Amino acid sequence: MTLATTTLAAAAVLTATFAVAQNLDAGKSPQKLFADGCATCHRSPRGLAKGRFNLTLSWFLKDHYATSSDTAKALAAYLESVDTAPPRAAAKPGPKRSGPRAPKPSQSQ
Repeated sequence: MTLATTTLAAAAVLTATFAVAQNLDAGKSPQKLFADGCATCHRSPRGLAKGRFNLTLSWFLKDHYATSSDTAKALAAYLESVDTAPPRAAAKPGPKRSGPRAPKPSQSQ
């Protein structure tokens, strides 16, 4: 093996290790993904899923915004989870009113 061949082989190995693509979104929570990539244009995640199917939403996110299928699926699941209507508070029991109240009697002295 000549010096040129050895140098070329070493350069190829070093180039191959640096050329590996990294998923910068790996390990981030869906909330962090939203904050980093979506919050610039969208104030809140609420309503962004708009009743879409999870599969079509994740495909859309993968094609336009997410770096991988896994991050697109996680982000789609998060958007669907916050898209549900907030739970309604239980009504407080109280007197039922059937109509307008009668005026209070005046007190004369």
